[in-house]
Amino acid sequence: MLRTAFATQGFVLLPDVLTASECADLADQVETPGRSRSGGTRSLLAQPWCMALARRLRSLPALSVVLDAQSVAVQCTFFEKTTARNWLVPLHQDLSIPVATQVAHPGLQGWSEKEGEFFVQPPVQVLEQLVAVRLHLDACQADDGALRVVPGSHNAGVLSPDSARSWRDQAGEVACSTAAGTALVMRPLLLHASSKATGSSRRRVLHFVFGPRELPHGLGWHQMA
Repeated sequence: MLRTAFATQGFVLLPDVLTASECADLADQVETPGRSRSGGTRSLLAQPWCMALARRLRSLPALSVVLDAQSVAVQCTFFEKTTARNWLVPLHQDLSIPVATQVAHPGLQGWSEKEGEFFVQPPVQVLEQLVAVRLHLDACQADDGALRVVPGSHNAGVLSPDSARSWRDQAGEVACSTAAGTALVMRPLLLHASSKATGSSRRRVLHFVFGPRELPHGLGWHQMA
């Protein structure tokens, strides 16, 4: 079952979440004039079309199996990897969340500011509730820099670099090759990495993060949808 696979593996692939025409329309939305061509942006959720897409995702029957009914979208990041804008992502977990303002509390660490938003590393209990939905606007194969994940590693909490490498050595990696319109749904604590693109195609991804409506320690989300 989908729910069991997600709980044990930490990720699932859902094909045909978007049609080809929807992928093309969304690509047009994110490629507006004047947008930075550095490879992506984190601040899309404030745009009406993105908020509407987040709500649509939450209502999909397939996603309702892996998303808590009370969860809200809290971030949408656009990634574009091509041979011209190319990068290597080492093995890691996603540990930071976007919040409205800084709060002084010993349980919060790793404060940073990106694109005018505050980010912080919350307690692991918050991270364990997050779900990421990566919508692929293009087909993504190994030579396009497809994501590689370490199954089951999301259940190990926050891992040190040595422990992360040990997990990868023992559990191995799965390359998440996808067709356009596929959603890769994953726990942000799942160890993941990607190589540089070596082919000539594009890899455009809308990466949504869903989380609980309420946060501890006086924190609030920067944006919700």
